[in-house]
Amino acid sequence: MARNVITYGTFDMFHVGHLRLLQRLRNLGDRLIVAVSTDEFNAAKNKKAIIPYEGRAEIVGSLKIVDQVIPEHSWDQKAADIKKYDISVFGIGDDWSGKFDHLKVHCEVVYLPRTPDVSSSALRRMARALDPEMIERLREVHAVLDQMVRNFE
Repeated sequence: MARNVITYGTFDMFHVGHLRLLQRLRNLGDRLIVAVSTDEFNAAKNKKAIIPYEGRAEIVGSLKIVDQVIPEHSWDQKAADIKKYDISVFGIGDDWSGKFDHLKVHCEVVYLPRTPDVSSSALRRMARALDPEMIERLREVHAVLDQMVRNFE
């Protein structure tokens, strides 16, 4: 029987900390499912990603260690996802330590150490320090580059 692992996150401005977390999670089982927060869910959390959901999901899904990407629509979906995907391990960064212990009735819950000196929150703080117009231009550049890549394929 396959040992399925699941994690959740926004995965905005994908960086080496994200990669290392996903690698460690993949090593805990046979399959890794990653739930990427939708733009709508981020808005409900008062977060706004630089990269839209579709791009973030595509980046995460392109990793050979990730077997499946699903959308994260709400805080409440985790228990249902654990049952639906026959999850053995729910894993997430230790910055969430203790917050998901209620899921232990469904599966093993692990909190993995973060990569030192790497943080999306720090990157977002730097982005907020930029002129809001600059942030919007970054989103526009991302959209243009994304379209160029799609046209090239």
